[in-house]
Amino acid sequence: MPDPAYEKLNIQWYPGHMTKARRMIEENISLVDAVCEVLDARIPSASANPDIRRLSEGKPRLVVLNRCDLADPSATALWRCTLEESGVAVLETDARSGKGVNAFVPAVRRLLADRRKAFEEKGQAGRALRIMILGIPNVGKSTLINKIAGRKAALASDRPGVTRGKQWIALSEGIDLLDTPGILWPKFDSQEVGELLAVTSAVKTEVFDTETLAANFMLRLRDLYPAALQERYKITPSSSSDGFELLEAAALKRGFLISRGEADLNRMANTLLREYHEGKLGRLTLERP
Repeated sequence: MPDPAYEKLNIQWYPGHMTKARRMIEENISLVDAVCEVLDARIPSASANPDIRRLSEGKPRLVVLNRCDLADPSATALWRCTLEESGVAVLETDARSGKGVNAFVPAVRRLLADRRKAFEEKGQAGRALRIMILGIPNVGKSTLINKIAGRKAALASDRPGVTRGKQWIALSEGIDLLDTPGILWPKFDSQEVGELLAVTSAVKTEVFDTETLAANFMLRLRDLYPAALQERYKITPSSSSDGFELLEAAALKRGFLISRGEADLNRMANTLLREYHEGKLGRLTLERP
């Protein structure tokens, strides 16, 4: 971590069905013309599974920055430029409201213009373009697919790991989508990546210590969005503020107390994470290119 004030957070998680999901992706990648990786616009780097990049190597890529309604617009613009400079097509969406979703089909057609031309030259002008939809759990992949399809074609949930098997979804525009289960990688080598995935609920809440996670999240907000802490919790963080001190100060301001006037850190930790998920702290992006 960039700051020694961050507490060590041991994130334990169990991939369960993900080895099977990874194998299924490997077995089907040859069937598709391109891959679409759905990222969380608040954490575009941490939500990019390196296994997905390896599995889809050589395929044209469309990156969808989803949940852009919750992300900092200026930071999203920086991420878009960085990703486009690396040679991938980028689309910004808010799958829940449908914002940006109508641009998906045109983006796929542009991405695969040469492929379409090759089909026509072979007398296969009617052949559907096949796109594999990939991403880690809980980035809104199924919700996005349902919006694109205009019907409830994929099972969507706020809980990570709901999609368990592959599913082909035909669009009327001559595009077939292959929905796949969200996959994480076997081990988080970076504590920062693990924390960002935990904060945004890509990792189930049972696998981390809530107070330590919230204290470290306070430090991230101190560095990136101090005004959000001041506005929401009426605390003014300094560069030397400790994460647990900030959590305690916010708890006292909220009146979250246990015996003898002691701050209820657990209640404040859960409140902080919940209010972040609900967008009550504003539009925040937690990492920069």
